[in-house]
Amino acid sequence: MTQGEHGLVVDRDVPVPMDDGVVLRADVFRPATGGPWPVVMTAGPYGKGIPFREGVFSERYQRLVSEHPEVLEGSSGAHLCWETLDPEHWVPAGYAVVRVDSRGAGRSSGTMDLLSPREMRDFALAIEWAASQAWCSGKVGLLGVSYYAITQWLVAALRPPHLAAIIPWEGASDHYRDMSHHGGVLSNGFFDGWYPRQVLSIQHGLGAAGPASPWVDDGMAAGPETLSVDELASRRADYLGELKARALDDRWHQDRSAALDRIEVPVLSSANWGGLGLHSRGNFEGFCGVSSEHRWLDVHTGRHEEEFYLPGGRALQRAFFDRFLLGRENGWEARDRVSFVVRRAGDPGAAERRAGAADWPLPGTRWERWFLGGADRLCGPAAGPPEEAGDVGFPAGGSGATFVSAPLERPCTLVGPAVARIAVATSGQDADVFCTLRAFLADGEEVTFRGANDPRAPLSQGWLRLSQRELDLARSLPHRPWYTHQRVSDVRPGTVYEVDVELWPTCVHLPARARLALTVGGSDFSRPGSTGPFSGSGPFRHDDEADRRSLRGIGMTVHTGGRAPSWVMLPVVDLPGVA
Repeated sequence: MTQGEHGLVVDRDVPVPMDDGVVLRADVFRPATGGPWPVVMTAGPYGKGIPFREGVFSERYQRLVSEHPEVLEGSSGAHLCWETLDPEHWVPAGYAVVRVDSRGAGRSSGTMDLLSPREMRDFALAIEWAASQAWCSGKVGLLGVSYYAITQWLVAALRPPHLAAIIPWEGASDHYRDMSHHGGVLSNGFFDGWYPRQVLSIQHGLGAAGPASPWVDDGMAAGPETLSVDELASRRADYLGELKARALDDRWHQDRSAALDRIEVPVLSSANWGGLGLHSRGNFEGFCGVSSEHRWLDVHTGRHEEEFYLPGGRALQRAFFDRFLLGRENGWEARDRVSFVVRRAGDPGAAERRAGAADWPLPGTRWERWFLGGADRLCGPAAGPPEEAGDVGFPAGGSGATFVSAPLERPCTLVGPAVARIAVATSGQDADVFCTLRAFLADGEEVTFRGANDPRAPLSQGWLRLSQRELDLARSLPHRPWYTHQRVSDVRPGTVYEVDVELWPTCVHLPARARLALTVGGSDFSRPGSTGPFSGSGPFRHDDEADRRSLRGIGMTVHTGGRAPSWVMLPVVDLPGVA
């Protein structure tokens, strides 16, 4: 149906035919007069018929608009959906907005198969469908958060002819390394909650048993028919089961990871410093890996969806699309390739945007090695590796060992990825090495920041399963090891293995007298005395019983100094005006 709402023309449940006869459904928002216009599109499984303010995330909507009422300046919020843009902000600016329910989700029929080649082919066909409509200028851009960002990397690699620009906002690009298996360790905590809550709850065919929608005539966001439990199961791939069954980076994972070097359209990759465990790595790798000559990286901080909806985020998105979808000469190319917010220890509210540099990691970065000492010490680069060999032992299921530096003599700014070389032995036939980069102020208070999904996120984290230590030397960089995760290597009890653990990119300005620290353990990081889901690992826990059964009850030993020094290499930069 077509209706005029808040100055928009809104077409609901528009059919989008696929090449195999399945019909997807789209909602289209466009200006009442003029045209044609470029399209900004999303496609995904979260249900285009569920209002942000009424759906599963209604509490997050209320928090967002109560803490940031400016989000609704110029908008009623009536057309907002979770992690997609607000048509009331974009349509008056000369854009059409298209939301597509992916195959098997919401109002779209077919068999659901998350992030699969079939779903990405559907997305590419939907882009071309939109470009062929009379109201479209022939240019399509993509913008959305999380799932709606992950799919951008994937579909852009297919090179649909009318795709003109993408803004993947907090979106992983490697299904195995970014999302499901950190260093080979299954990250089950997020998926165990996300899949039933956000995906199965809106599968097409739930009908009357699914969520309600005020936007369709029959009021059913998950389609007009109501299927049985068995029928629903037959119309979806077992995404969660497949994810847990595939411990190595096989074809299934690779089909859901982006071929970044095939992406040639303009890219604005928007990362969150606090996106540990899901998205931030993908945004940095995406920026570095695409072939586009028009690529930018912008890094914010704060809650997962917050910056996306705030006026500053919208202005950034609009400026990029105004340039590459509307063709306006607005000076966009004069921007630095990399821009970011500096997080200040002890004063998180003082985050300040700084012009960055022409590339990532930042040119001029000093890669400093800080060495682990046998007495739980972290020794600065001037001291060099300890001459005397030492070791620190701990149970794999405990809190691990924390190595702490002396007070910093002067302020220090870290911006970039890090890597920890850990010389480790295990009493078992495998071990998981968990590394957490931390900092403490002079009074002993730990430096934490609000992460995307964790109110007290540490500076950075990294993970590696010892049996998956096979490096791809061609893809590894000094600051970012790349593991193949293609086969399992033997681990002998008592043998010392020197492995490099990738620590995801971080940014922090530390004052003088602060201390750096590295915690090394065999399980998810937790602070002493902390309990609950945000004790350090956030929702991205690694505690699947089947995945970690063989690792229960083992001991681990970190070796320091002598012939097997352990160290962490940190990205130290000088930023004018940051003191």
